[in-house]
Parts: sequence; structure tokens; C-alpha cells
Amino acid sequence: MEEFMTAGFWLAVGQIIMIDILLGGDNAVVIALACRNLPGNLRTRGIVYGTAGAIVLRVILIAFALALLAIPYLKIVGAVLLLWIGVKLLQPEDEDDHNVTSSDKLWGAVKTVIIADLVMSVDNVLAIAGAAQGAHQQHQLPLVIFGLLVSIPIIVGGSQLVLKLMERFPVVITLGAMLLGWIAGQMAYSDPAIKPYLPEAPVWGYAVAAAGALLVLVIGKLMQPGKKPAGAG
Repeated sequence: MEEFMTAGFWLAVGQIIMIDILLGGDNAVVIALACRNLPGNLRTRGIVYGTAGAIVLRVILIAFALALLAIPYLKIVGAVLLLWIGVKLLQPEDEDDHNVTSSDKLWGAVKTVIIADLVMSVDNVLAIAGAAQGAHQQHQLPLVIFGLLVSIPIIVGGSQLVLKLMERFPVVITLGAMLLGWIAGQMAYSDPAIKPYLPEAPVWGYAVAAAGALLVLVIGKLMQPGKKPAGAG
């Protein structure tokens, strides 16, 4: 019980919630599109049932991810993928439509929501598993469940508000991308294959995490489409 009252636990919870909000915006759009043809009296049920199924499936996937991250070198692979996800987050979005098949039947819409969330949740699963590594091993999965239960309703109920907030304050997206880089640095530093060869002082772990955050920021900015110089035709 004492573990749940530590600063590290609540820091990890905050990271999970922010990751889910940043990376889960598309999931909210998919839920809305999948349920758009349901009758009004079934639409809310479709959203609730689909979201509940998606949460259960995601918890199972994250439980597998937590176990797999204990295998040597997999944290390094995960760190590289997280760095790339962070860099992509800083790039302008493509103008693409979400091609989601909607259904006028309740369970058809629920199935669409769950399948679409499964396909789209790889980045969320990896990032959340990485964030949960900061907690005690026995409390990682409860932490993940708690973070998801808090963040999913925010995504479903307030996705438009969150999107407008990000448009109004672009720094939120930048900080979120750097957070993914920070978690990537922590994951790489704690990989069991290289951990014995690294200095154990906590400051080194923070230094590697900070390097990951800066790497995402620098690469992300360099990859953004360049602006024309003033006076250029």
C-alpha cells in the first residue's frame, strides 16, 4: 500500500494519462465514426461497450509488453521505437480520412471499435509499458489499469476539448513528444543486457532520459518541413 503513495507511482500515472491523451486522439475519432450509424438510443451503449472492450484488450497487451521488456535487448528496441513515435508526433499531420466501416447494429459497431483500437494501439501499449517501468514490479499492472481507467473517459468524453487545447497550445504536443523520448532513455538505460555495465548513480539514468528527450526534439524539428526564407519567391 505504501508504494501507491510514493511520488514515483503518481509520476508514472501522470505519464500514462498524458501518453494516452496525446496518442489516443485518433482512437476517439474511430469510436465516433464506428458508432455514427447506430440509432440514437444505442449510440451511447455502442461507445461504452466498445471502449470497455478496447480497455480490456489493451490491458492484456500491456501485460504481455511488461513481461517481454524483461528480455535482454528488447528495451533497447522499444526505446528506438518510442523515439521514432516521439519524432512522428512533432510532424504535421497528413490530411487523411479515417476509413472506418460503421454499422447500424450494436455489436457490429462494438467489434469495429475493438478491432480498430487493437490496430492503432501499438504505440500506446509500448509507451505505457515503458512509463510503468518506473513503478515497483508488483504494482506495474495495477498502475496501468488505473491510468487507463482515468485517461480513456477523458479521450472519449473530451477528445474535442483536448484537440482544441493542443491546437491552442502547441507546446503541449512538444512536451508530450519529449516525454516519449524521456521514457525511451529510461528504457534503454534499464535494459538488463547493458545495465550491469552502466554506472548505478541515479543521475546517469536521468542524464540518459534527458538525452532521449532532447534527441526527439532535435530530430523532430529537423524533419519538419522548412519554411521559405523571407523574401523568397
